[in-house]
Amino acid sequence: MNILFVGDIFGSAGRRIVREHIGHVRQAHGVDLVVVNVENAAGGFGVTPPLAEEIFDLGADVLTTGNHVWDKRELIDYLKSVPADSHARPRRVLRPANLQPGLPGYGAYEGTTESGVAYAVIQLQGCVFMNTTNDPFHAADAQLAGIQAKVIVVDFHAEATSEKVAMGWHLDGRVTAVLGTHTHVPTADERVLPGGTAYQTDVGMSGPYDSIIGVDKDLVLHKFLTGMPGKFEAAKGNPKMCAALVTCDPATGRASAIQRIMLGE
Repeated sequence: MNILFVGDIFGSAGRRIVREHIGHVRQAHGVDLVVVNVENAAGGFGVTPPLAEEIFDLGADVLTTGNHVWDKRELIDYLKSVPADSHARPRRVLRPANLQPGLPGYGAYEGTTESGVAYAVIQLQGCVFMNTTNDPFHAADAQLAGIQAKVIVVDFHAEATSEKVAMGWHLDGRVTAVLGTHTHVPTADERVLPGGTAYQTDVGMSGPYDSIIGVDKDLVLHKFLTGMPGKFEAAKGNPKMCAALVTCDPATGRASAIQRIMLGE
C-alpha cells in the first residue's frame, strides 16, 4: 500500500504546483491514500472551504492543518456542518487533536480506501515554541486508544525538531508514519524506525521557494533589518511540491519504505 503525504500548501503558487503534479505522482506510484496539509493554502494563512474543496477535487482523501486553522473564520461553520460519524468532506478536514476540548472539528479521521483498507489520520500540534497548551504525546495515546485501523498516518505540526523526533520514537511501532509539518523546510532524515514507523522531521512546503518560508522575502527582510512590523504576503516564485511517499503492509500497518519527493515547474 502506498501513501502520499503532501507538505504544507502555501498560497496560490503552492496550489498551482500541487495541481500540476499530484495527479501524475498518484498514478506513477499507485497511490492508495492521499493526505495533504492545507495549513497555509489561503494566501499563506489558513484555508477556506472552497479551497478545501479544490484540494479534495485533486484527489486528496484527508486534509490536515495546524496553528493557522482558525485564520479563515468561514472554516468553522464548514467543520461544524457534519457529525462525528460522517465521511463527508468537511469531516475529513482535521484540526490538531490536542487543542482545547470543545472546539469545532476533529483531530482524527478513520476511513477506508477504494480497495477496502481501513486507515486513520491523526493531526497533532507541538508545544515547544507553539503556545499549545495540551500535551501532544498523551493526546496521541488517547487517539490511538480508540482507533481500530492498522494503517495510521500522523501529521505532527510542530516547530522544534527535538519534539518531532521524540514523537517519532514515542509512536514507533504503533503507527505507520509520523510526518512533520510547519517549518516549511524539507529535512533529509526520512527513514523507517525499528518498530516499522516511517518518519521525517519535516516534509517541507509545497509553495514558492524564492521566498522566506513562503513569504515575500523583501517583506521579511525588512522586518529582520528594521524590527518594524509589516503585512506579510505570499511569494510566487520557484514553486515546488514537497511530499513523502510511504509504502506499508496494509495488514499490519508497518512501513517498509519512505521516499522524499520534491518537484518543481
